[in-house]
Amino acid sequence: MKFDIITLFPEMFSAIKEEGVIARAMKKSLISIKTWQLRDFSSNKYKNVDEKPYGGGAGMVIQVKPIRDCISKIKQSSPNTRVIYLSPQGKKLEQKLVEELATLESITMLCGRYEGIDERVIENDIDFEISIGDYVISGGELAAMVVIDAISRRLPGVLGNEVSLKDSFTDNLLDCPHYTRPEVIDGQTVPEVLLSGNQAKINAWRKEQSIKKTKQKRPDLLVK
Repeated sequence: MKFDIITLFPEMFSAIKEEGVIARAMKKSLISIKTWQLRDFSSNKYKNVDEKPYGGGAGMVIQVKPIRDCISKIKQSSPNTRVIYLSPQGKKLEQKLVEELATLESITMLCGRYEGIDERVIENDIDFEISIGDYVISGGELAAMVVIDAISRRLPGVLGNEVSLKDSFTDNLLDCPHYTRPEVIDGQTVPEVLLSGNQAKINAWRKEQSIKKTKQKRPDLLVK
């Protein structure tokens, strides 16, 4: 999977490019992440890419041309890339959408800032918008990292397929409880079935616990 990220703050992505699961996947060449500094596509000596909005109002709006020129450059090497804009107005990121995105070969993500981007980019250059939730954050960079992490977990070899297939929200269920050593702590013991060595009973218990936890914490998932 190839990720191209258009951003005003490429340094932020060092958080996932240098540590953890994503960094290891990059070292194995299972995914690639390239950041594109939007200011490199500015046409003025000050490297500005934003302007005041028509009609007045607070904040600044990112202009069409720098974004369009950057997307065009990316498509020279990745002509089939899908262009995503991280936006609170987009489709909410859920596991089903993550699994659909994981089938793609190349994704380009545009990280907005300020008051957003010129609407003409959304109308003509964006394939679809994605939101990570019904709230507003300062820019699309954190959202892009969430999307990258969620997709990468579904790719073969990143975690190991068996691990990723048991994540929460698979089959619209939350994950089952997990325990580790010691067997007893502060009077609380590990469920006996997990010590039985009977894998069929363990799997049945885990499925039962997943359903129970989902009913308690996220009953909305069971009606989907």
